[in-house]
Amino acid sequence: MKSFKPYFTVIFTSTHTEDTKGYAEMANKMETLAKQQKGYIGIDSARNDSSTGLSAGVGITVSYWESMEAIKNWKANTEHLFAQQKGREQWYNWYNVKICKVEREYEFEK
Repeated sequence: MKSFKPYFTVIFTSTHTEDTKGYAEMANKMETLAKQQKGYIGIDSARNDSSTGLSAGVGITVSYWESMEAIKNWKANTEHLFAQQKGREQWYNWYNVKICKVEREYEFEK
């Protein structure tokens, strides 16, 4: 049996404004920067296409961290703070953040 150590997730759900100029570049920069942070484990992200007719433009990004302290340090990172401000001012109509502790996980693969 594989050993498991609980970890934490930050679930960021958002919708964009029409003005997304510079967003992709900043998102890539933040992902690169997050990977350099102590306690970072990984990230998963998806955004639905507006042509699907499903809540056009809803995105979900889940980042994985070893501890709450690592999450707090990432939240307070100067470059990340700038990106957060830019997001509120320009890129997001709405967002929601959930922080969760993962006690158990499993997967299936064919």
